[in-house]
Amino acid sequence: MQTPARDIPAEGRGGPQQGNAGLLKAMSPGVVDFLFRQLVAGRPAEDVQWEQEGISLASQPEGAELARRLAETDLDALTPLELFHYVRAAQRLADWAEGLRQAAVARYCGAPPA
Repeated sequence: MQTPARDIPAEGRGGPQQGNAGLLKAMSPGVVDFLFRQLVAGRPAEDVQWEQEGISLASQPEGAELARRLAETDLDALTPLELFHYVRAAQRLADWAEGLRQAAVARYCGAPPA
């Protein structure tokens, strides 16, 4: 049975610390390979293929489908641009839901609809 060396930090012994997990995941061999192939082909390093696979979050109308997509999204897998669009879509959904809440409160309180 081997014991870990005392001078090797925890992340070097196969147990990455929580703070470094995202960095290690982002620089996986697959990501490095993708970036290399994009640069060699003269294309931008950002993956834009996801935009061609259906309705983007920015175009998705507010409602249950947008809420489902936001809830099922793996935030750790998003690029900075995708995360920006995610945040904007979440804010649109929150604003829409707030409008529904205000309309329901107004109806409950007997105020005329706006």
